[in-house]
Parts: sequence; structure tokens; C-alpha cells
Amino acid sequence: MNRRGTAVLALCLALAAGPGLTAPDAAAAGPYSFALIGDMPYGRSQLRDFLARISQINTDPQVQLASHLGDISVPLNCSDSYYARIKSGFGQFADPLVYTPGDNEWADCHQARTGAGNPLDRLAALRRIFFPQPGRTLGKNPAAVTPQAGYPENVLFNRAGITFGAVHIVGSSNDLRPWVGLGNTAPTAEQRAEVKARSAAAITLIRSAFAQAAASNSRAVVLLTQADMFSGQGSVYRAGYQPIVRTLAAESASFGRPVYLFNGDSHTFRSDNPLASAKWLSFYGIAKPAPNFSRITVQGGSTVNEWLRATVVNDPSVLRIERIAFR
Repeated sequence: MNRRGTAVLALCLALAAGPGLTAPDAAAAGPYSFALIGDMPYGRSQLRDFLARISQINTDPQVQLASHLGDISVPLNCSDSYYARIKSGFGQFADPLVYTPGDNEWADCHQARTGAGNPLDRLAALRRIFFPQPGRTLGKNPAAVTPQAGYPENVLFNRAGITFGAVHIVGSSNDLRPWVGLGNTAPTAEQRAEVKARSAAAITLIRSAFAQAAASNSRAVVLLTQADMFSGQGSVYRAGYQPIVRTLAAESASFGRPVYLFNGDSHTFRSDNPLASAKWLSFYGIAKPAPNFSRITVQGGSTVNEWLRATVVNDPSVLRIERIAFR
């Protein structure tokens, strides 16, 4: 069976599993790889090349799933028409595409050049346009996933013996930076309420991912998000991420098997173990390290020239990460 036939078979198995559920081991019998990009397209040239870059990923015979880790414009374009244009591009992925939003899409829209407005209004539009069918990925061959009630962008699914979770955590200190474009010098009450609720949902999603991984005896947990929670400093940055990072540390240490967090946001490729670092343990007030937690930052931004391919391997590390140059 060719690659497309395999993708269709996997989708049929996922649908047979029931609404909102994937077929956990549909791809476990053979090699399984997934592609990761983020913080793109930035600027006219990247927008012009966006479909060609998607096509390159499509032609990779190893890839069976793709993920975009958020931030889809610079200069910021928060208009419905731009959202629709990018979603149309996402629809060109041959494989299921899991998309988690970034701050550029909504949290920073108070200062956008185009489509500026209240970030919460833009968040509602983003959900309406990109997630019209909760429980379905994007792409030409969408797959069933398990969505979180009230947060259609937050999803869980199993593939090749791994539990995946896409969780909506954004840069700009998880949207705790003031909406200065609207004349505010401090976070508004509605802003704080949104951050509190979304962070609580993120924590619930993370805990659910680890519970699902334990129940299904997964080899690893893979989490997909936009925010780089290990690159900043200061009290606002810490407040934006501390409850989430503490949850990641506790759940990873308890799980004991490999945990991979893929994020965008800071644009430079990085692979490290921040929850084994005294710096970050101290910063977030975490007592027990989690050396099994690996963080990989996907390259992005105005000079992005690569994407990542992660392949499930028969090795204790579970994943092999490769940096693939865009042609």
C-alpha cells in the first residue's frame, strides 16, 4: 500500500474508533514520523513560499502527521480574511495537521497593523475559523482527535504507542502582558479571567494526557504548544507559566518515561532538559526535577530555513529528531 493509502486506512480506523477518538496503534506496525513547523509564514516572501514548503513536507514519504506550533504572521495580521488564507494553506497538508495557536494570532492583536482589535474578540474569530469542527484535525485527510470542552484547539490522541496533546499556551507571558494598543498599562479584568481559565484548561489537558498515557501504557508523552516557557525572566513571565510548568514537572516525574514538549515562540532551535536545570527549578519553585522531560524549540521567524521530523524509534529515547532544510 502506498503512503496515501496508508493515510486513508489510518483515518478509516480512527473514524471506526468512534467520534472524537483516534485509533491508537493504527501506525504502530511500521515507522511513524511527524513534522513540526512554527512561527511562519513571516512576511511576504514566506507567505509566497508557504505552499511550496507545505508541498515539501507532503512529499516526505516518512511523514504521517504535521503540526504547526502557532504564530502565523509578522507584521501582525489579525483579520478574518488572513485567518482564512492561512487556514486554506493548512488545508493543503496531505496528512492530518494539528494546529495550536500563538500569541500573534490573537493575544497581540491589540497592536496589529491589520485587523487590530480586542484580543478576546480575535480569539473567538480564530476558533470559529480554524476549529469549526471540534474533534477533527485540519489537512486534506483530517483525523479524529479528542477535543477539550470549551477549548476546541486543545486535543488528545494516540499514535504509534505515544500519547499526544496539543495545548493552548502562548507567548507574551501567556497573555499577561498589558494590551497597550488599547491604552492599557496593566492587564484588564477580562484579560486576567481569560488567562486563568485557559491556564486551568491547559493544566487539565496535560493531566489528562498523562493519565491517558498511563492507561494505554504509552512509551512517551508528546506535548505541542506555542509558548517557550524556558527563555524569559521576571515576575510577569513567571506568573504566566508557573502553574503550568509545575504541573509538567510533577506529571513528568511521576510518569517516568520520556516526555517531549515541542514549542515555537523563541525562533531558535533548541533541545534541552529544563526541568533538570537548577536555574528553572529555582525560577518556578519546583522541588523535584524531571530529567525525563525534554524540550525542543522549533526554528521559526523571519529567517526560518528548516522544519523538524520526529520519528518513533526502537530506542529508550523513543523519538529521533531531525532538522530538515527547506529547499
